[in-house]
Amino acid sequence: MKLITEEIQKSMASSSWIRKMFEKGLELKTKYGADAVCDFSLGNPDVPPPMAAKSALEGIAANAVKPLGLGYCPNAGIPAVREAMAEYINRQQGFEGGVRCDASHVVMTVGAAGALVAFFRAVIEPGDEVVCPAPYFVEYASYCGHFGGVLKTVPSKSDDFTPDVDGLAAAITPKTRAILVNSPNNPTGAIYSAETMGRLARLVEDVNAARGENARPIYLLSDEPYRAFAYDGATVAPVLPLTKWSVVLGSFSKTLSLAGERVGYIALNPAMPDVDTLAAAVTLTNRTLGYVNAPVIGQRLAAQLLDATVDLGIYDRRRRLMAEVLSAAEVEFAMPKGAFYFFPKAPGGDDLAFTDALLEERILVVPGRGFGGPGHVRLSCSVDERIIARAADGFKRAVARLR
Repeated sequence: MKLITEEIQKSMASSSWIRKMFEKGLELKTKYGADAVCDFSLGNPDVPPPMAAKSALEGIAANAVKPLGLGYCPNAGIPAVREAMAEYINRQQGFEGGVRCDASHVVMTVGAAGALVAFFRAVIEPGDEVVCPAPYFVEYASYCGHFGGVLKTVPSKSDDFTPDVDGLAAAITPKTRAILVNSPNNPTGAIYSAETMGRLARLVEDVNAARGENARPIYLLSDEPYRAFAYDGATVAPVLPLTKWSVVLGSFSKTLSLAGERVGYIALNPAMPDVDTLAAAVTLTNRTLGYVNAPVIGQRLAAQLLDATVDLGIYDRRRRLMAEVLSAAEVEFAMPKGAFYFFPKAPGGDDLAFTDALLEERILVVPGRGFGGPGHVRLSCSVDERIIARAADGFKRAVARLR
C-alpha cells in the first residue's frame, strides 16, 4: 500500500542523512555514554541567550496573566513588534534615507523556515522554479516543493563556495520565480561578497525588465538566520537596497539562541511594485498554512533584544579550535567566515566513506551530498570546546584509515 505521497517520499529520502546521523548518535550515546561520543551533526545553538533575556521574560510574565496576555495576535504579528522590526531592518540593511521599511513591510513568522514556506505559498504555482547555489540548506527543496515548485541548484565553482553567478543566470527559465541565497551559509560558513550580491541583484533586475511590467517577476530571496555570525572582520552585504525585487528572511533562533521559540520574520523591499499585495498575501498564507501567528512570547522577547546577540566569541573560539583539529588531521577545508559550520573535503573524495570512518571513532558528521555538496561533510560547531578537542585523535585515525 502507498501510505504517503511520492513527493514526501522523495523528501524523506533526501533529508534522511541528518535523520540517520541523529538516530546513530542516540544509539552510540546509549551504548558508550554521551561523553564518549563527539556529535557534530546538528546545528542546535547551545550558547545561552543574552543576559537581558531574563529580565525581559520576567516583564512578559507579569503581563501574561492579563486578559489576552497570551491570546491570538494579528496574523502579521504584534503591531508594536512589527514597528520595532521595521526600524531594526532599516538599521541592519543600511536604509539611511529615502525609501524605508515600515511595519506594513514586515510579517512576523514561525522562524525563517515559516517565512520561506509562507512566501512560497504566496508566489509559487505548480512547475515554478527556485534557483539556488549549491551547497544549500537541505530543506529548501521541500519548502518550495510543497506547492509544486522545483528547486534548481547550481554548484559553486570555487573552493570558498562563491556562487557561480553565470551558472545561476543560465539556469533561469520563464518558470523561474526566485533566486534563493543563504549568507552566511549553512552548510559551508561562506559569506557572499557585496560584489556577488550586486551581480545577483542586477541579474534579477535584467530578467524582470526583459519579462515586462505585466509578467510574473523573479525575486531575490536572502535567507539570513546567521547574519550576526561573521568573523575576522567579515561583513554581510545588505540585500534590500540592491534591488526593488529583494526579500529578506531571518530569525532569532541563532542570534539570540531562541530556536525553540520559533520566531522569525520576512521583510519586503518597500519600493517593490504593489508591495502591499505581496505583504497581504504572505499574511494570509502565514494564517492558512496553520501557523496563524508567530508565538507571542517569542515576538515580545525578540523585540526587546533586537540589538543584542549571544556571545559570538564563544563560537569564534570553537571555529578556531575546529580548524586546528582538522589541520592536524590533514583534512582540507575552507575556513568559514560566518555561521557555525565547517564543510571540509572528505579524504579521497568519498563523503560516505569518511562519515563511516568517523563513526568508528564515535564522531558524528553529516555527508555533504545531503546538502548538494558530495565529497564533503558538514560539521556543526554548536558544541562545547571540550568535545571538539576530544575528537582530535579520532579525526587523525579516521583519515589515516582512509589513506
